Amino acid sequence: MADTSLPKGYEPKDVEARWGKHWEEDTTFTPDPEGPGEPFSIVIPPPNVTGALHMGHALNQTVQDIVCRHMRQLGRKVLWVPGTDHAGIATQNVVERKLKAEGKTRHDLGREKFLEEVWKWKEEYGGRITNQLRRLGSSVDWTRERFTMDEGLSRAVREVFVSLYEQGLIYRGEYIINWCPRCHTALADDEVEYSPHTGTLYHIRYPLADGSGEVVIATVRPETMLGDTAVAVHPDDERYQALIGKEVILPLVGRRLPVIADSYVEREFGTGCLKVTPAHDMNDWDLGKKHDLPVIKVIDDMGNMTAEAGEKYQGLSVLACRERIVEDLTAGGFLLKAEEYEHKISQCYRCATTIEPHVSKQWFVSVKPLAAKAREAVESGRTKIHPVTWEKTYFNWLDNIRDWCISRQLWWGHRIPVWYCDACGRTICSREDPTHCECGAELRRDEDVLDTWFSSALWPFSTMGWPDKTPELAAFYPTSLLVTAFDILFFWVARMMMMGLHFMDDVPFRDVYIHALVRDEEGKKMSKSTGNVIDPIEMIDKYGCDALRFTLAAFAAMGRDIRLSEARIEGYRHFVNKLWNAARFALMNLDGEPAEASPEAAKGLHHRWILSRLEGLKVDVAKSLAEYRFNDAAQGLYAFVWQEFCDWYLEMLKLDMQDDAAREPARRVLLTVLSETLVLLHPIMPFVTQEIWTYLPGKEQSDIATAPYPAARPACASPEAEASMKLLQEVIVGLRNIRGELNIAPSLELAAVLRTTNGTAKAVLEEGAAQIKRLARIGELLIGPDATAPKASAAAVAPGVEIRVPLEGAVNFGDELARLDKELGKIEKDYAVVQKKLNNEGFLANAPADVVAKERDKLAVMDEKRDKLQKLKDRLKSVMS
Repeated sequence: MADTSLPKGYEPKDVEARWGKHWEEDTTFTPDPEGPGEPFSIVIPPPNVTGALHMGHALNQTVQDIVCRHMRQLGRKVLWVPGTDHAGIATQNVVERKLKAEGKTRHDLGREKFLEEVWKWKEEYGGRITNQLRRLGSSVDWTRERFTMDEGLSRAVREVFVSLYEQGLIYRGEYIINWCPRCHTALADDEVEYSPHTGTLYHIRYPLADGSGEVVIATVRPETMLGDTAVAVHPDDERYQALIGKEVILPLVGRRLPVIADSYVEREFGTGCLKVTPAHDMNDWDLGKKHDLPVIKVIDDMGNMTAEAGEKYQGLSVLACRERIVEDLTAGGFLLKAEEYEHKISQCYRCATTIEPHVSKQWFVSVKPLAAKAREAVESGRTKIHPVTWEKTYFNWLDNIRDWCISRQLWWGHRIPVWYCDACGRTICSREDPTHCECGAELRRDEDVLDTWFSSALWPFSTMGWPDKTPELAAFYPTSLLVTAFDILFFWVARMMMMGLHFMDDVPFRDVYIHALVRDEEGKKMSKSTGNVIDPIEMIDKYGCDALRFTLAAFAAMGRDIRLSEARIEGYRHFVNKLWNAARFALMNLDGEPAEASPEAAKGLHHRWILSRLEGLKVDVAKSLAEYRFNDAAQGLYAFVWQEFCDWYLEMLKLDMQDDAAREPARRVLLTVLSETLVLLHPIMPFVTQEIWTYLPGKEQSDIATAPYPAARPACASPEAEASMKLLQEVIVGLRNIRGELNIAPSLELAAVLRTTNGTAKAVLEEGAAQIKRLARIGELLIGPDATAPKASAAAVAPGVEIRVPLEGAVNFGDELARLDKELGKIEKDYAVVQKKLNNEGFLANAPADVVAKERDKLAVMDEKRDKLQKLKDRLKSVMS
């Protein structure tokens, strides 16, 4: 006989550690690519190796794990690939800070020694994020864990680079790029973040060279004027048509600049005249190329002014030069006015340094041909994005895509596989490291590394062994689902689409689920600076993993951000305890395996009802998870377990346990409902369900993670039983409400009269009479069309049933009326105080909106309570009369 003595309290820490270790050591989640079952696969969005788990990760992992565990229940062959990203900029910054604390720089060590330090750091600290994923119960295949710099992925990266180079889709050229002076590297367009900024808009006079007047330009970056090579106006702007083709004199420099016409110019912005600085503005670069303008670089890669800026300004930082320029423009009479201006500045997504557009030689992917295929794949439905509203954003980005700058001026990363011969000028791009040039001279390797997102773009197929033809690729590519946040829809999702279609000739995933943001309880974005961050590991330590996971699932409505608070997590910890205590009660009554019998054989209404409700739950949960409605699945399970199984069924079951004839079929139903409910809950709450599962008698599988989804029992679906139980519940609730409203002691047995002329209702009430008496604390019970009650009775109604409770001896009418008068008096007094405050114009004008709202809420609550008490008082008076 199995040990069914479940401990009194649930201790999540010990349970989670034990089962997490068991699943990993037992390789429970390692599939055989050639084994049975329809494949289902997910690749984890690889967190940065420098990262720590935040609530967004927790949501992302929870959603993926729910899907993977559920798919295993459906008999699918599931592969969930874990791994981490080498995070070029972030990791190099971490190690450089470490060296700085030791009084060193990477240049002191040299490239080779520096990379040794990075690998040492990775071995020591790089497992932190994956260990935190283990704490979340992620059912990944740890035997297939990957790292974007491991040997297999490095080989894939080189193969892709060389192939694209040979196909003419990778090229090197002079181009304007986003440059971070702090990280000292190029950034892709989507690695730039835009922050609101209050700056100054300067209006500057540019005299016409022929002395006939001037034009005025407006700029927030006057220091860049030193690199101006033209002034542009809109060809249809009547104010400036006569000036097109003339020249202006660049203030402080004296250079002659042509006045050009281009429809790009916004006539409504500033003065309608645009200074053109091709070397230091993305849009100006395009204008310069279009109009064949010279490119003058006046800011270097350190963010300082160059010699071309002029001797007076050379060596100054950008901000110092701006101050000097403004002083000189003012002194020369060129500054017309300066006004405060709200705009956005571009910043590095890693260090928040202001980006400097910079012209340099970089490596690029020509993405337009790749982007067209990625767009078509979503348009045709080969890949579906959920929610569908994100498709528009995806299409817009692909339609306006620019060539992807993939070179980074870092040491940590995949080094670009290109070598140069200084002797003969040859460029060699190779899958293997060449030893020397064909001319016999030594080769110089390109110093740059690849953008981190380049290797991540290959993740769905590189993690499965590509370019080799592996069993994993054959079985699990394309992957079934990608779960990710909206903010890397461009960084990662679109690029995986492009690379997967190009190299695998198929989409990398069939579905993309974009999960919401996790915000604080007031809807604000969580940030350390605000101090409103909720740490998932702290919550797991405090309330257990299952409570956190269930909270996230319960609020994960598609397309709607989650408002999270610790109180909500604590609330679902109570749900975990409720399940544990219910299982404990059940196991006390399942002392060994019940006799073999079909649960359908149980005849009691409560048995027929709970089995029917379980059938509906199985259908609803499966449908919700198939449609990524995780909140509906969680909330449906919560309502079933707490309200139907615990509050009603287990209470009704207690009568069966006192009856020898009823006990055995009741135990069979109890075991069926509990075990199947545990399986339904398992994807969301893996640990507590697994722990309870091991105590259940007669289980062929000791591991709930491998248990199949409960099979349908069509014979158990009974709308009639559900309707009958609903009537029984409404009668019991009606009787309980009378007791509660009239303040009748729970220990006092009441009499009750249930008058009904409906034969079906009468039969239901008679079958459930014992339950009514027990659950509503009723002694004498009369049921039928002729059942009558004395005049001094409280009344309630249920469908087709008039409920009466004789009150003589149960209620002291005088005392009860006095109590109600006292409560009404207090409410009136409090109501007057709040009403006075809300009638005060000064309070309404000066108090914060949330304070005013709270006072109005108080008034509404008091209104409702006053109305309820008055109705109860009137009811008592009518009974007395």
